Amino acid sequence: MSEMPHGQAMSWLAAQDPERLSLVCGPHAVTRIQLDRQANAMARTYARLGVAHDHLVALMVPNSVEFYIAALAVWKLGAVPMPVSDRLPDAELEPILDLARPALVVGLGTDRPAASRFVSVPVGFAPDPKADESPLPPALARFGRALTSGGSTGRPKVVVSHAKALIDPESETMGLGPGSVQLVPGPLFHNAPFITSCQGLLRGATVVVMTRFDPARMLELIEERGVTWMQVVPTMLQRVWRLPEEERLGRDVSSLGVVFSTGGPFPAWLKAAWADWIGADKLLEAYGSSEMYGGSTLVTGEEALRKPGTVGRPRYGPPRIVDEDGREVGVGEVGLIYFERPKEPNYHYLGAESQIVDGWETLGDMGYVDEDGYLFLADRRVDLIVSGGENVYPAEVEAALDQHPDVRSSVVIGLPDDDLGQRVHAIVDVGRHDGSTGDVDQAALVAFLADRIVRYKIPRTFELVNEPLRTDAGKVRRSQLRDERIASSET
Repeated sequence: MSEMPHGQAMSWLAAQDPERLSLVCGPHAVTRIQLDRQANAMARTYARLGVAHDHLVALMVPNSVEFYIAALAVWKLGAVPMPVSDRLPDAELEPILDLARPALVVGLGTDRPAASRFVSVPVGFAPDPKADESPLPPALARFGRALTSGGSTGRPKVVVSHAKALIDPESETMGLGPGSVQLVPGPLFHNAPFITSCQGLLRGATVVVMTRFDPARMLELIEERGVTWMQVVPTMLQRVWRLPEEERLGRDVSSLGVVFSTGGPFPAWLKAAWADWIGADKLLEAYGSSEMYGGSTLVTGEEALRKPGTVGRPRYGPPRIVDEDGREVGVGEVGLIYFERPKEPNYHYLGAESQIVDGWETLGDMGYVDEDGYLFLADRRVDLIVSGGENVYPAEVEAALDQHPDVRSSVVIGLPDDDLGQRVHAIVDVGRHDGSTGDVDQAALVAFLADRIVRYKIPRTFELVNEPLRTDAGKVRRSQLRDERIASSET
């Protein structure tokens, strides 16, 4: 079958098997025909509120069936959905909305200041009861979606994707397609959960959405629903691995066919542990970004075990690795990673400029390529710590720390030091699944690291906390943590 617009694909699926379960989220479940009818009615309601072809529509709706109704309604009008975190404070939300100038903000409460400047409807908004529920004519926006990001600078930007909102509802991608049962544990305002879950939904999968990530509940849902496919971030896999063994092994996860990891470094030790548990052939990892489709890699579990730490071979041509002077470096040498930009731009920014040099662009990540063409990441250049003249990549130290049984997660930053220039400082979450604190101190962590990384990379100072350091999407604001500690030391 040929591709069709997203909104039309949902109507086509509903016509083929109207009573098939389409979406499950908590106590709420809808069939294909129910979802399509509600989205049709909502689309016509949005149109009466002023949404038209090619308009941006901000979706500030938490994980729910309501989120997908809103997204489908936007696509059915030939408009562009822009998921936005409903947790953003006004100081972060308003600059994003000012950049995007959406025609409608779905999920914006009347108590928020932005509600006075933008047409909006709150969470729980229902379509006009008189709205027509029949399928709409096919419509296709110039752009497929827009996604928000704070970027490494903390300044907001919007990434507008030039990929069309088209899909073949009978097709399959990476094992996700008709007959799949897909689990969505991540927040839908992030790129990967949004894109992969909509791909599954519009390919006829039954999509099971978690309102918030919980490692024990994830395993329960895999067993209860017979989940075959899920997209995760390494933080989630680590939290599952840190569950008591009897709880983790007490669930049947044999239905899993693909565990697709994105959104951050997947430590080699953790990947090996999951491969041993569920099978290496079920693990996939991707590296890239929501904008740079030309600069992405994909690695299988088997490749990752053979070459620990790799994110795979680039999918669309070899990268260019350059030093600080812009000269290409040799095999095995760390430098800034550039990928060749496609001849036709596949995205544009609102609020930022691409880092393009002679047709090549970078995300600011450091890394190297081995003799077989496999890419290995070091870190973002902005996060690189230069301590006593030595380069320290935080991700490498974090991967070593996170192997400790009493460490739930860690973040490594560089703090000013009169002697070294920067000292390596580790913020370590030693919280346990049951809410207690791990029995570990700085001396024990130093001794543990001494067997895993070279001496100059071992943090000079440690800060033990009992709170998550990363979001459910595996994100961390390293610069904010660094600035807070610098400011605290100056007072």
